[in-house]
Amino acid sequence: MRVMVLVKATEDSEKGFLPTPEAKEAMGRFNDELRNAGILLDADGLKPSSQGKRLAFDGSRRTVIDGPFAETRELVAGFWLWEVKDMDEAVAWVKRCPNPMPGPSEIEIRPLYEMADWQ
Repeated sequence: MRVMVLVKATEDSEKGFLPTPEAKEAMGRFNDELRNAGILLDADGLKPSSQGKRLAFDGSRRTVIDGPFAETRELVAGFWLWEVKDMDEAVAWVKRCPNPMPGPSEIEIRPLYEMADWQ
């Protein structure tokens, strides 16, 4: 099963604060573990929402909304794409993850649709 593992944004990530060298090193080791286990398909961090855009759709109309966006805790600061046996395995790996932010943070796990889901 493929899952998208979403690192939720914080006030610090939205201000563009970069992780400390120690935090980058710890996350690098964790990513190496994921890669060595054959789980990691892709991963990356996202710049603050102030550098982003949203497009609102209403029928044929498209409206461009410039960042930053409100509700920081609902934004995504980074992601992994993993191939795991099941949700329990994904949860077990996230529990091993170093805290991705300097303070309190959240990580969300969402399964991707597979071809079998559409039949």
